[in-house]
Amino acid sequence: MNDFKKSEKKANNFRKKQGSDASHSIKLERGELKEKVIHVNRCAKVVQGGRRFGFAALVVVGDQKGRIGVGYGKAKEVPEAIKKGTERAKKNMTSFQLNEATVPHMAIGVSDGGCVLLRPAAPGTGVIAGGGVRAVLEMLGVKDVLTKSMGSNNQISVVNATLDALGKMRTYALIKRIRTATGDEVV
Repeated sequence: MNDFKKSEKKANNFRKKQGSDASHSIKLERGELKEKVIHVNRCAKVVQGGRRFGFAALVVVGDQKGRIGVGYGKAKEVPEAIKKGTERAKKNMTSFQLNEATVPHMAIGVSDGGCVLLRPAAPGTGVIAGGGVRAVLEMLGVKDVLTKSMGSNNQISVVNATLDALGKMRTYALIKRIRTATGDEVV
């Protein structure tokens, strides 16, 4: 029982240090990246001597200029899990098409049980989103967007559904370039 209380206390202390907005800045060769911890999960394995705890952290990293990465790290301690998640997120960085400070058009993304709807919004609207969707869009650099999360509220599913919706985005300039390209130039 002591191990349980100690690990619970460690997790709570870490959450208090992080606050509600757990973002950090990291300097890299490609500019400034910010990271945000979306979710920290604690799981227990019951063994002969008691319980052994493990932690998993879902982390999103972005430059707020159209590039973003998502990572999931597991470890015996919370800071180590966040570090692993951050490293994996940096390895999986991808860029997405944006229309100034909003998304180019409406799109629906689906992943497992999660389903996310993204709609463009007028300037000054802000990011109308919650949970994992908000974290992904803020790290991407979107300033005005309307969203609706439908289906499962599992954080991993919601984040992957958001990435799926962003992957479907195409700007007007990209579509125009594809339509005017000859057969040899098609991407």
